[in-house]
Order: sequence, then structure tokens, then C-alpha cells
Amino acid sequence: MADVLDAFCREVGRVVLGKEHQIKQALCCLLARGHLLIEDLPGVGKTTLSQAFSRAAGLSYQRVQCTSDLLPADMLGVSIFDRDSGQFRFHPGPIFTEFLLVDEVNRASPKTQSALLEAMAESQVTVEGQTRSLPQPFFVMATQNPWFQSGTFPLPESQLDRFLMCISLGYPDQRAERRLLLEGNPRNHLAELQPVLNGTKILQLQQQVDQVQVSEAVVAYLQRLVAFTREDAQYAYGLSSRAAMSILQCARAWALLSQRDYVLPDDIQHLLGPVAGHRLKAADALGAGPDLVQRLLSMVPVVV
Repeated sequence: MADVLDAFCREVGRVVLGKEHQIKQALCCLLARGHLLIEDLPGVGKTTLSQAFSRAAGLSYQRVQCTSDLLPADMLGVSIFDRDSGQFRFHPGPIFTEFLLVDEVNRASPKTQSALLEAMAESQVTVEGQTRSLPQPFFVMATQNPWFQSGTFPLPESQLDRFLMCISLGYPDQRAERRLLLEGNPRNHLAELQPVLNGTKILQLQQQVDQVQVSEAVVAYLQRLVAFTREDAQYAYGLSSRAAMSILQCARAWALLSQRDYVLPDDIQHLLGPVAGHRLKAADALGAGPDLVQRLLSMVPVVV
């Protein structure tokens, strides 16, 4: 199975140049049964990553382009009267898919943003009083522009917490950018990508993640990290128990990607930024998530 995961990352890397680490992080998020938020400037490849990722994963794909006038029904679906049958018939929205790209999620109104909460937390949606299950696996990859850009509605903490991981692509290095300039837009090669995984294989991999072993020493280290955020005055509030479980589940997935069946403290440290960075806030409102994560890693020892 390790060969399959490596092949998946290489296939996506054919289009998303020079972002091997971010591709592996996105795969880690999928295997941990989470949802991914990508925050970065326009034009760095966020949408291209989602399209390449869905093709290589062999999942059905839908895209929602968020705007200020987007309604919840545009995402969830709506019932329309059928004259032939004399009844209302439900027309599913784009959320009824295995892989959903929510592009520029912070350009949607808070009401529309909230339509994602039940789907991301419980893999189901309630429309017109009826609860409908979503396909499995169900994976949301959302992109957002930085908060200082015009026309954005910042995601509330409850919405941010639904995203297991938050990453940034950043600018490509010189080697990747030169390839980009010489070979043309890599999105032109999206149709050439071959599916490496499928829904059944992904569900099997997610079950394997659950079987990765975690020692009591690693759990104790994680608890010390979480406790520090709750006790240190520089943090506006501490990490929740759900955040702690998210870190541990991502560490399991990262261990599986590293061809191990056990978690190391290094896995916790490696995933702490993507999993906890968007959940932490400085008490003075001046600190940033990465700074708070680095403080956490430097202040809490691995071994007591």
C-alpha cells in the first residue's frame, strides 16, 4: 500500500509542481477523515491542487465558487415541483459528491458558510426537514483568500474547527517556477492524470489509520501540549479535546504515510502547525498561529 500512496503523490505532483510536502499533507488529511482548508493568495495553485487531487484519488468531484450572493440552497439542493407527478422532487446540490471544492469560502456570507457545518461534522445534510446522507468517503477541500483582501467574511471559530487541517501552498521555488514558465500552464495536463486510488481503497486506508498504535508516552506528550495552551497567559483560549483528538488522528495518518504502524513524538510535532495553528489565538490579538505553535513546541518538552 505504501507504493500506492507514493504513486498518488507523484501523480498529483505532475501538475502541482514543487509542492510535494503540501500534497502529502492533503493526503494525510483525507486519510484522517478530515477536511482541508487552504489559505493563500490567488494564483498559487489552490484550485489546481484540488482538481489534480480528486482525479488521482478517483473520486467524484464538484466545485462551488463562493460569492456574496450564494445561497445555502445553491450548495445543498432544493425541491422543485414536478408537474408530471404532481409532487415536489428534490434536486441534490453539489455537496452530494465524494470530493467537494469550496472555492474562496470566505467570500460566501456567514449563512451560506454555516450550511457546511452539518455536512462536515456528520457527513449528512438536513434539507426541508429531511436528513440525507452524503457519499462516503466525503472530503471537503476549501480555499480562502487572506483576511485582509476585500470582499471576505472571516470564518468564525466554529467553522474553522470543522477543518482538520489548514495549510498554505506559498510561492513555488525557482526550479518549479522555471518549469512552469517553460512548459506552460500545468492545468492543461489535468486530463492526462490517471486515478491511483478509489473510494473503496480510501475507506480501507482510513481503517488502517485507526489501527496505528499510539503509546501512553506519546499521549502524555500530547496532553502536555494541550494543557500548556490552556494555562499559558499568551493564549486567548486553549485547545479543545476535539483539537487534541484531531492532532492524534493526523499523527496516525502521517505515521501510515511514513510506512510505520506506530506514532512518534515527531509526528505530533510535524502536524501540530497544520492542525492547531488555525485553532490558536493570541491573548493580545497580535500574535499569529505559527508563532504560537513554535512557542508551544519550544516550551513543552517531549520527555519529562
